[in-house]
Amino acid sequence: MTADEPKTKLKGRVNHSVAFWCFNARGEQWSAEKVCSVTRDLGGKAVELIDPSEWHHLKKYDLVCGLAANGMPGAPFMRGFNNPQFHDEVITTTSKTIDQCADAKFPNVIAFTGYKWVNPDDPKSGTITPDEAFYNCVAGLKKLALYAEKKGVTVCLEHLNTRDDTDPMKGHPGYGGDDLEFVASIVKAVGSPRVKLLFDFYHVQLMHGDLIRRVEQHKELIGHVHTAGAPGRGELDENQEINYPAVLRKLVSTGYTGFVGHEFIPTRDPLAGLKQAIETCDV
Repeated sequence: MTADEPKTKLKGRVNHSVAFWCFNARGEQWSAEKVCSVTRDLGGKAVELIDPSEWHHLKKYDLVCGLAANGMPGAPFMRGFNNPQFHDEVITTTSKTIDQCADAKFPNVIAFTGYKWVNPDDPKSGTITPDEAFYNCVAGLKKLALYAEKKGVTVCLEHLNTRDDTDPMKGHPGYGGDDLEFVASIVKAVGSPRVKLLFDFYHVQLMHGDLIRRVEQHKELIGHVHTAGAPGRGELDENQEINYPAVLRKLVSTGYTGFVGHEFIPTRDPLAGLKQAIETCDV
């Protein structure tokens, strides 16, 4: 049994997804079912970064998980592929999520480079060099790629900004994959159709800008997309600097058919903000 048809009719050129944590961890703390219900009503097709224990709500509202978490404990972006001491754990937990996605016919699971410190909790523990990080990421992701290819699930490696230190979810000082070209080079070197780039407009804007040309440059690598207002990771409104209709038109023109995940932190009525984000990006 599925829920009623969406109340909002969209153009259909963009597949909208909603990041669960943004509407559950802060503010009103919507339940999993409410996030799914609202997403469906607004014409979205997916909810992402939602625990598998809540996936039954997705089925009820005829949604999919657009991007699954990798199953790593704590802050998953801290312990990633740039550090060999975490390879076994990351590959094991991500493979488990890949199995769950394959069984549910969900498309993607997230991956991270990890923090650049030898001990990700201690900036004084020494630094993993870019060359070491590149080699380690490629080696680890190649192993995971073999399993992802077998299961038909795509691993999406995320670029994150290190500039914003005002909030632990607005920026990630210490993250080893804060250069988009570096992350893209890892994806290219892995050379698997099941390892792609997670292109987050908010993070790319903070680190680099030039979004439209960067979408064109990396169009063959992009496996998933995130949105949020820059610079504060708030709503996609007139108080932020990204021209979302323009960058989404560019994305659509490249032939991208994956999900566009709305991953902003609400600063006002979350329903109004989410409705605005979907309408703004419905090009």
